Amino acid sequence: MGSATTQALAASTQALAAASGVSIDTARELFAAARAVGDSSQLSGALADPAAARAARQNVVAAVFGGFSPSTQSVLKTVVAERWSSAADLVDGIEELAIRATAIAEPASDLEGELFGFSRVIAANPELELALGSRLGDEDAKGALVEKLLAGGAGAGTTLIVSSLVRRPRERRVRQLLTRATNIVSSQRGRVVATVHSATPLSDAQRTRLSSALSSRYDGEVSLNVVIDPAVVGGLRVQIADDVIDGSIAARLADLRQKLAG
Repeated sequence: MGSATTQALAASTQALAAASGVSIDTARELFAAARAVGDSSQLSGALADPAAARAARQNVVAAVFGGFSPSTQSVLKTVVAERWSSAADLVDGIEELAIRATAIAEPASDLEGELFGFSRVIAANPELELALGSRLGDEDAKGALVEKLLAGGAGAGTTLIVSSLVRRPRERRVRQLLTRATNIVSSQRGRVVATVHSATPLSDAQRTRLSSALSSRYDGEVSLNVVIDPAVVGGLRVQIADDVIDGSIAARLADLRQKLAG
């Protein structure tokens, strides 16, 4: 991510946080805007062109997205007033704002847990991942399939995020999309996500102790996503972003084998 995009995204995120009346409809409109901008090289080029006057770029927003709510239009005008490193970064930025808007609109929902749960379903079904990630599939059909799969098992926010992302994967794997969305939601809620691999399910007490220990180590609230993985044999393997804490028996055995062979 270029420095221009980093600054633009920070300013756009602040604009979203300051917007009034952010709702699930706001998120839906922002996802629609991301798709529209991503689908049109002419539109994305016009909105991301640093040589064009800010007012001109904002006028394009008013002309193209005039049917959106005033709140969404205000956020989009802030977005295009910023300087982005590329048109692709602009599309990514609007998509991120849509995910953040979903988290704002549904503060009590378990978005991270539901997104993680669906990612495990995808991991266990390669054919499903291929179908949802294919460039050849009909976007509405993929969105409808997600809505059917999540019906009764996830809230409106999770369904909106997943169905919107699979409609426009843009060369990204579905699990990559879900991981990114989970991290964005956690960031919006002021916490980080730890993926924990364990041979057996963790008790509530174990979850509490682990979450507390990690929160102290990372100086903030940590949300746990637990993967049952017999390959770890015993102990735990914890990953937070690029940090890996591997206390599994499998890791110790591998280290021992390496030393014996060495």
